[in-house]
Amino acid sequence: MTQVKICGLKEEQHVQAAMEAGADLIGFVFAPSKRQVTVDEAKKLAAQIPPHIKKVGVFVNETPEEMTRIARKVGLDFIQLHGDEPDDVLKELPVPVIRAVSIRTEEDGAKLAASEAAVVLADAPGVEYRGGSGETFKWDVLKGFSETENRLAVAGGLHTDNVAEAIRILKPVMVDVSSGVETDGRKDPAKIRAFIEAAKGVEKG
Repeated sequence: MTQVKICGLKEEQHVQAAMEAGADLIGFVFAPSKRQVTVDEAKKLAAQIPPHIKKVGVFVNETPEEMTRIARKVGLDFIQLHGDEPDDVLKELPVPVIRAVSIRTEEDGAKLAASEAAVVLADAPGVEYRGGSGETFKWDVLKGFSETENRLAVAGGLHTDNVAEAIRILKPVMVDVSSGVETDGRKDPAKIRAFIEAAKGVEKG
């Protein structure tokens, strides 16, 4: 079954809502963003999360040393790279890596395949910040990719009404959502529940 990551969480009530709804991964953004959290805030929130729900730290062009420090302090299970970091960085990090690539063309899909990251995340191109644009990319560009890779994650413009279609077309191991479960720029517990139900309902249906 496709796993669900709820990203950009900043408040205790929203972490609780994601856990209760069945999220598989919870993401904390440490890069410049309106969803950015401090290390201490993330550590406090992470302390509530049981081991079976994985904690992901999102970074953009941060040093391996700083990412390692934060990963150990917060207890991250994955580091998600959203910048221009070379794949050499993967060997320097203490946990598995999710590598995000903005998808515009089939050539961008080739970049995904070339990465040695544990998970490769196909995202829509960012606008103000890296990632999190709230827009989808052309899913057909990657159709069939996950059948050979089995490590594809998908983000970018996903919400309750289109996540099932994305899963059926791309067959990803994970879907990743942030703005798609927000109301007026803040996480919405009802939308978090509805999104997870829609994503988990594909295989059940």
